[in-house]
Amino acid sequence: MPAYRDEKKGNWYAAFYYEDWNGAHKKKLKRGFPTKKAAIEWERQFQLQKNGSVDMKFESFVNIYCNDLKNRVREHTWSTKEYVIYHKILPFFRDMKLCDIKPRDVIAWQNELMKQKNKKGQALSSTYINKIHGQLSSIFNYAVRYYGLESNPARIAGCVANEKRKEIIVWTKDEYMKFAEVMMEQPLYYYAFEMLYWCGIREGELLALTPGDFNFKKNTVSITKSYQRLNGKDVITDPKTKKSIRVVSMPTFLAEEMKEYMDSLYGVSLKDRIFPVTKSGLSRKMEWGSKAAGIPRIRIHDLRHSHISLLISMGFSAVEIADRVGHESIHITYQYAHMFPERQKEMVDRLEKTRMEDQHVS
Repeated sequence: MPAYRDEKKGNWYAAFYYEDWNGAHKKKLKRGFPTKKAAIEWERQFQLQKNGSVDMKFESFVNIYCNDLKNRVREHTWSTKEYVIYHKILPFFRDMKLCDIKPRDVIAWQNELMKQKNKKGQALSSTYINKIHGQLSSIFNYAVRYYGLESNPARIAGCVANEKRKEIIVWTKDEYMKFAEVMMEQPLYYYAFEMLYWCGIREGELLALTPGDFNFKKNTVSITKSYQRLNGKDVITDPKTKKSIRVVSMPTFLAEEMKEYMDSLYGVSLKDRIFPVTKSGLSRKMEWGSKAAGIPRIRIHDLRHSHISLLISMGFSAVEIADRVGHESIHITYQYAHMFPERQKEMVDRLEKTRMEDQHVS
């Protein structure tokens, strides 16, 4: 593995031939290394990458992983993954050999994460740390599955202890109605919040809606896309999951409201967004409306929780609700069951009644 000195610039470069996936010989040249050792090490890592050797540095494997994965996931999903990989994972493991990373190294990394603070000066939550840990584990799983790594050290190390799950906060129907009355002063936002509360759609799904998504003969809205703001640009992507692609029925009053709203829009085509605002804009209006209505402030996403809680209180099954809101699994819907202990009392009362009826018959 020779390296060469660039006499004009006073640094080093690597130049060599390698065989590509077609078996063709190609030349590789990279300049600008401060030392001969650095140039030789770069060539070594390149060859290890080409051969798929787990003896390569973790950073080299991350480059392979990212190149393989980034075109296979949604742009927004990749943006999140990329931040976690390059800011929370790579700085610690960068120069370690992939095959030399042990569970104890993962635990040491977790300990470092627990010392970090967020922008508000608060410690990272165990939920967020475990999300980062999950990404590290995915990288190692990829190495195990496709590159012959013996085992996944992140899986062996395990996650950090979880905090007590935070209670899901929702608005009752009465609380939402107070909020909606205040928001009538802001028509665009009023109709947006109506869709969020009465249909239970996600924020990104709402902001991607166009006139062409509505069928007022059937009183339905088709959820086929999602809105994101990435790198200062509006981006329309596929929905969160395959199950998220769905047709949602609207109550008659909501369908009439939405038709009235779209009739008021000027020069909007079938493919134009009917809510040309951002997530942060919605959040600010929600904060204003909550304060004006004198009700507890909740997150935008909690309107989806509020819709689900309303459906549960009305007696709809987890299967029915999951289908409406686009949950990938009914197990997600079951997470809301603890919010309604009175339903347990109702079940017991009905079981008691059934038993008494049987005794009466006998």
